[in-house]
Amino acid sequence: MVEKGGKGRREEVVTREYTINLHKRLHGCTFKKMAPKAIKEIRKFAQKAMGTTDVRVDVKLNKHVWSRGIRSVPRRVRVRISRKRNDEEDAKEELYSLVTVAEIPPEGLKGVGTKVVEEAD
Repeated sequence: MVEKGGKGRREEVVTREYTINLHKRLHGCTFKKMAPKAIKEIRKFAQKAMGTTDVRVDVKLNKHVWSRGIRSVPRRVRVRISRKRNDEEDAKEELYSLVTVAEIPPEGLKGVGTKVVEEAD
């Protein structure tokens, strides 16, 4: 039987880069609700990928999603999700996820997989 003790994988601080296909997540969505729904879907993706309910979206990522207006959301977006320690005293959770926009490779986003980023602190 597997022992359930010690720290799990969800407890460590880590940074990863993902490509989120917003086009398939927003299919059938009303035009005037596209960009707000895209932000909600990015939040949902980060919750599932990092296992934290506290997800913070960076201002630059928000500007990138809204850059072409409310209805013309980018089909794919490359994001960097960092699971970090919460230093606030009255925090409900000890970890939170910060979602920022990552640099887009010159050859495009198709076929670029998940990449673990090494932090140099």
